[in-house]
Amino acid sequence: MDGIWTVIRSHLGGIYFPDITWSDVLDIIIIAYVIYHVLLWIKTSRAWTLLKGILVVALFLVIAVIFRFNTILWIAKNLINVFLIAIIILFQPELRRALDELGRKKIISRFIKFDNTRLEETSLSDKSIYELVKTSTQLSKDKTGALMVIEHETPLGEYINTGIAIDATLSQQLLINIFEKNTPLHDGAVIIKNNRVVAATCYLPLTERHDVNKGLGTRHRAGLGISECTDSMTIIVSEETGGISVAYKGMLYQDLDEDGLRKQLSKLHIEIDDGYTGTKVLRKGGRRNAEKLEK
Repeated sequence: MDGIWTVIRSHLGGIYFPDITWSDVLDIIIIAYVIYHVLLWIKTSRAWTLLKGILVVALFLVIAVIFRFNTILWIAKNLINVFLIAIIILFQPELRRALDELGRKKIISRFIKFDNTRLEETSLSDKSIYELVKTSTQLSKDKTGALMVIEHETPLGEYINTGIAIDATLSQQLLINIFEKNTPLHDGAVIIKNNRVVAATCYLPLTERHDVNKGLGTRHRAGLGISECTDSMTIIVSEETGGISVAYKGMLYQDLDEDGLRKQLSKLHIEIDDGYTGTKVLRKGGRRNAEKLEK
């Protein structure tokens, strides 16, 4: 390697070549990777709007420096600490979501295979998928509203604690009884964990996105909200139309038939199997593909 650098330097004399080691190359790759994902995160979240506002303030400060607006510069200098704390407060939901996504990335497991017992436990069984499809179809025919959240890898303990504990075997009869109108447990979401119904009447966070179709009701907004801050999958049955939807990773898949719903639920199986290779599988879901929310 030293001989190659010597030949290159002899032909390109006068040009300064810094001493680059493998650690420098690795350092640059890591920084580029982090910057890329930070920019990607900012672009696909509410942080993009907040960042544009911060850039406008920064532009005014640059103008103040150029034209020597001493009063504005004095105020900015004394409020810099407050401004930094305000940024943390404003970006708190986005920072929490970013750290949660970072924690779910299987960076180490792509190189070293660990015991995947935990992943198998969080995977939906074929029986659970069958029961969920039957339940959703029946609720859709009866136009009974429903909201069913399936825990994947991110724990949903804080949402489970807002409801009433059940801890029962997942079955069509149980879910239909829970969502029966005018019953104590029908309002709110059911949370499914390890192929069991663990709680009902749970409260979910509503999405804060402004590009969501105004025609979507509270159930759909709640399903999107939980899908944006966790990796759970939510089945939504509309009380008005009887339509079946699935919210997953911030996307809403609408107007699903039985086959489409089954394919969506199978994603929880597929992504576990492909976790070590980094392959992300996305399939079509029923009569319509995932629609962009602004439509």
